[in-house]
Amino acid sequence: MTDAEYPGWTHVYSGKVRDLYVPTSVLDDDDTWTGDPLRLSPVVLVVASDRVSAFDEVLEPAIPGKGAMLTELTHWWFDQLPEVPNHLAHPLDDRLEALGLPEVPAALAERATLCRTLDMFPIECVVRGFITGGGWKEYQQTGAIGGIRLPEGLSNGDRLPEPIFTPAWKAPLGEHDENISYERTVEIVGEVVAAQLRELSLEIFAKAQAIAESRGLILADTKFEFGADRATGIVTLGDEVLTSDSSRYWDAATYASETTPERRMASFDKQIVRDWLSANWDQSEVEHAPTLPHEIVEQTAAKYRELLDRLRAA
Repeated sequence: MTDAEYPGWTHVYSGKVRDLYVPTSVLDDDDTWTGDPLRLSPVVLVVASDRVSAFDEVLEPAIPGKGAMLTELTHWWFDQLPEVPNHLAHPLDDRLEALGLPEVPAALAERATLCRTLDMFPIECVVRGFITGGGWKEYQQTGAIGGIRLPEGLSNGDRLPEPIFTPAWKAPLGEHDENISYERTVEIVGEVVAAQLRELSLEIFAKAQAIAESRGLILADTKFEFGADRATGIVTLGDEVLTSDSSRYWDAATYASETTPERRMASFDKQIVRDWLSANWDQSEVEHAPTLPHEIVEQTAAKYRELLDRLRAA
């Protein structure tokens, strides 16, 4: 769809999965605005697409319904975390009323979130309750994750003695994020903010982990992103929260009964896509990823739906 199909909104950015729009009213009348439009606008419309990415590639075809499911899940988690300031914008807010916000286009409604723009911290706040993925690889090499020394003898998929905060630095567009220590986080955002990011991340993870366990699910790890509210300076939760794309969930019964890592850690996300690509795409020989088979697309969509339904069931 083109920008003209959404009256009152101007497209300003597209990532691998999300598209951002700001009210046209905040830009110059002739649309010859310069600078960062997200700095000009107090709100942004974040639209989750059905696109799916893996190994830095946007894949074809998209996963039907994915954007709507991720949006619904993020909103559901915000409802479970009323004590945590978040970036959801309310049109009746005094700071927004003067904008005369346009209506959210009906075509985007299920996939869109109206958000206050924050001054985002360049830190990806990763919390790990179990050891797997990149953390498992790092532990095998160093016995630690993000500079945090862990007990010897852990296996892939084991629960950690307690959740750990292992941040990453969000690199500029086109570069890869970099895992960093907490000390490096302090250098980037300052001691006070770094402490708040760690404390909030661990508190949210603990609550979310308990909610997941009550639904027969394991929340193995996740990432959060925070920014400062431009009016108050309060550290505020933004971006997607505890979704299949930002978190690793496992089935608790399967985890308890299976013995091999592949079976006990079967996740509710796009791991099916990653596994199929790993088996069918030699990245050193073929530049672009192959088209996903219909059955892989359907299985992935079903996993996203199952997680959403199980979390909301209770």
